[in-house]
Amino acid sequence: MSAWTRDEMMTVAAARLLWDDCVCFVGIGLPSAACNLARLTHAPDVVLVYESGTLGTRPDVLPLSIGDGELADTAACVVPLPEVFAFYLQGGRVDVGFLGAAQIDRFGNLNSTVIGDYAHPSTRLPGAGGAPEIATHARQTFVLMKASPRSFVERLDFRTSAGFLGGDGERAGSGAPGGGPQAVITDFGVLRPMPGRQELQLVALYEGVDVAEAKAAVGWPLAVADTLERLPPPTETELTALRQLQARTAEAHRRPVRLPG
Repeated sequence: MSAWTRDEMMTVAAARLLWDDCVCFVGIGLPSAACNLARLTHAPDVVLVYESGTLGTRPDVLPLSIGDGELADTAACVVPLPEVFAFYLQGGRVDVGFLGAAQIDRFGNLNSTVIGDYAHPSTRLPGAGGAPEIATHARQTFVLMKASPRSFVERLDFRTSAGFLGGDGERAGSGAPGGGPQAVITDFGVLRPMPGRQELQLVALYEGVDVAEAKAAVGWPLAVADTLERLPPPTETELTALRQLQARTAEAHRRPVRLPG
């Protein structure tokens, strides 16, 4: 088997969580790579929905943004953005919301707004976009993030999107209809919420990673499940599909944009 990187393993592990005919609201970046890898391998009929209003899109290369023409060109249909949220997401038709963020806390709450004080931040991030609505209404949410104590934090600088709020049923008490973050896929393994408490705990590791490394990458005392799974490495099929997708994307994004006229 070809050597694989942690980034590749993370993308593969995330892709494996999706299933055929799953309706998935996709974020740009790593979530988009994982969802399209699933489509190119074990879940060819996964329904990818992007915030720009593209439904059932099947891009040949990864989009630069939700406004990338590749999404509209390959979509089953394109609808106005308000309809995506009102009729699909808030209508309960989205199985999985796949998100990334700059920060996450132990209860799966996300920050994509600012680092530092809101009025005088050290870094102003891209912002909420549709993430708060996706996190609120999707039947379940998957979060895909590289882990470090700067990104997996004890306390968010700003809460952009709700996970389980403070845990212990607080999310359900808020009236949020969706199921919340059911998996956080990192570059060392996978976290899932504890039953009842809803705090994220380590449930699976990649090959070559130990518990000590996972704990060192997280900014709170990371709980570990009683039974810890060891995830199998990427298959040749998964690696080939992912690397070809990334190569096509790199080649497409190198070409100059030429406007007609």
